[in-house]
Amino acid sequence: MVVNYSAVPRESLRGRLLRLPLALIPRGMVVPILQGPCKGMRWVVGSSTHGCWLGSYESEKMQCFVASVRPRQVVYDIGANAGIYTLAASRLVGSAGRVVAVEPLPRNLAFLRRHVQMNHCANVTILPVAVSDENGTALFDDDTDASQGHLSANERLEVTVARLDDVAKVEKLPPPDVIKMDVEGAEAKVLAGGERIISQSRPIIFLATHGAQVKQECLRWLRGHGYTVESLLGSDAEYAYEFIAQVRG
Repeated sequence: MVVNYSAVPRESLRGRLLRLPLALIPRGMVVPILQGPCKGMRWVVGSSTHGCWLGSYESEKMQCFVASVRPRQVVYDIGANAGIYTLAASRLVGSAGRVVAVEPLPRNLAFLRRHVQMNHCANVTILPVAVSDENGTALFDDDTDASQGHLSANERLEVTVARLDDVAKVEKLPPPDVIKMDVEGAEAKVLAGGERIISQSRPIIFLATHGAQVKQECLRWLRGHGYTVESLLGSDAEYAYEFIAQVRG
């Protein structure tokens, strides 16, 4: 059973007391992940939230993700950040499976590569691009929290953008069985740029949406392509922002 430390509100006395010792751990220190599907794997403190190495990050979503990934499968982690889902997927699919981790932000890429290397994840391919509905370059906002970087026309960091269909063809990627997508508002563009491979392989999709308009665009796209979409965390779909999409039968 995973103890969900992350669910304890920061503002509460218990939350403050639980988090107080975390400030004493030096950034950059390598620690073992304490619980969950990545238990025992190594993690760099400061690369993302402490919940990653505590094993409580997005606990409910992670449990659902774990229940959906099988040995020998192919998982695309789109918006991999520092790689906690990439590490989990690498262990779950095993040596006969494959994980494709997609992340454009240089800071996150450095930690992602380090986590993959130090945990000897030979089944992981890292792609330093932002997946969208076009090929080329775009400006990226990296001034916010590292886990919330997103495409933005008003920024200075230029990143490579590519359609998922084209990336898969150029890189000769196997079709996905599972896609986890968290791209801070570009979700509809990712779906549009991956229409061919998604329509052909019909993967389970874990989708985090950002904004009401993007959410509705994604739901229309998925349902229009034969997917049943359910709230991931059990809340009413009208108010939910995290979804699991599957093709039934």
